[in-house]
Amino acid sequence: MTRALYSLCGADPQNFFSPHCWKAVMALAHKGLSFEEIPTTYARIRQIGGGFSPTVPVLEDNGRLVSDSFAIALYLEEAYPDRPSLFRGEGGKALSRMVEGYSQMVIHTAIMRIALLDIHAVLDEGDKAYFRESREQRLGKTLEEIAADREAEKAAFPAKLEPIRHMLKFQPFIGGEGPLFADYIVFGALQWLRVIAGLSMLAADDSVMTWFERCLDLHEGRGRTMTAA
Repeated sequence: MTRALYSLCGADPQNFFSPHCWKAVMALAHKGLSFEEIPTTYARIRQIGGGFSPTVPVLEDNGRLVSDSFAIALYLEEAYPDRPSLFRGEGGKALSRMVEGYSQMVIHTAIMRIALLDIHAVLDEGDKAYFRESREQRLGKTLEEIAADREAEKAAFPAKLEPIRHMLKFQPFIGGEGPLFADYIVFGALQWLRVIAGLSMLAADDSVMTWFERCLDLHEGRGRTMTAA
């Protein structure tokens, strides 16, 4: 069986930084499934499966294409029920939906304001104009105007993780005693920040940071294959 994951990369084809792609990487590793990670710039996404999806990640599993990290996780859960569960039932799916909403609305928004120029800097030259135009249209400001508030955003960032700290008072992972897809959602966001701009705004003894370090060590240290900025 052939299995490939198309993941967003920068000018360096081994610089995988997308939070959504990292969610899919960790989901596949959680299931113990082998796969090849295919470096994909923004410009090359349209070449996948004849324009199958406008975004990555895209999983190709023995000829079947699945896009969107959450859809990939649901597919893996259904296709490989004998492998470790990503959700442990409907409650885990509901938890993951809630965590994804929090991550995208709160954590991702903050990271974008902290790291926009850093992301732009690592992109392939052919992607930079698209990234600038699309993000400036979405946010209503130039990348430079957004970056002007970077230090304030970095100072405010730890407080945005307080819901995770609260949960970690009671258990080592968001999923309980072991990780679930809900963990990989937040991990993907922080891995994005770690790879692009670093995590200096989080203290080493912060419970979120110690949880993140545990996640980096999962699946034979898959997360540590990317060095921090």
